[in-house]
Amino acid sequence: QVHLVESGGELVQAGDSLRLSCRASGRAFPTYSISWFRQAPGKEREFVTGIIWSGATYYADSVKGRFTISRDNAEYTVSLQMNSLKSEDTAVYYCAVRAGPVVYSKNSYNYWGQGTQVTVSS
Repeated sequence: QVHLVESGGELVQAGDSLRLSCRASGRAFPTYSISWFRQAPGKEREFVTGIIWSGATYYADSVKGRFTISRDNAEYTVSLQMNSLKSEDTAVYYCAVRAGPVVYSKNSYNYWGQGTQVTVSS
């Protein structure tokens, strides 16, 4: 069983930076793949970025070069550094874990956090 809690979401201006955190419980955390998804109003939940146990990372094209995911296995946390934020980044951001490689499909993740709201004002 894994429990996830996201934090760090807030209202920012376009061009600003923001750092989200996801804190996990569960002894197997270091072996899991962790991903961030986001869901804007009226849209499907979409993959943003993911990181596997070794530290290899994956990004959606829309955030490459602006977002950076990292993990601290000792602290059971995953962070998402978001730079050069745009209005289209506005969404609820969720972290999710799975026991396997990072995949882009939300249906392949076993555990989810409750989400944190990011609003980017233009």
